[in-house]
Amino acid sequence: MDKSPDAFRTISEAAEELDLPQHVLRFWETRFATIKPLKRGGGRRYYRPEDVLLLKGIRHLLYDQGFTIKGVQRILKDQGSRYVIAVGEGKPIDEILPMLEAAEDAEAEMLLEAPAEVPGVRTLDQSDREKLSDVLRELLDCKRILERAREA
Repeated sequence: MDKSPDAFRTISEAAEELDLPQHVLRFWETRFATIKPLKRGGGRRYYRPEDVLLLKGIRHLLYDQGFTIKGVQRILKDQGSRYVIAVGEGKPIDEILPMLEAAEDAEAEMLLEAPAEVPGVRTLDQSDREKLSDVLRELLDCKRILERAREA
């Protein structure tokens, strides 16, 4: 059974989707600061849909366009990750922006649903969780506004 396009991917699923060995993805994490999979218990990596799109863009630039790692790092620094994603997809940014926003929302929901339990630290009641959820959504909205301003 295939996962939903909004679902997070394990490193093996991401590697299979990108037709790359897992060690390449781990290596790329050390070379591209923008690749930051969510790490859960035991260090297990979960790639967001946006991460997979970024990896596709990086793969396209490295393997299909012949850029070096330093070249792709420069593109990410100068143009941003959304540009790399758009290049990898061959689509204009306006087409993939809603998909990126949906991925950010899914990430926020996942973080809020499964809080890490730390010994000696009290857990939040429902009211506190709702307040934090509202603040997180506001921060994500601010992030989107800033990213759009940078692209303009």
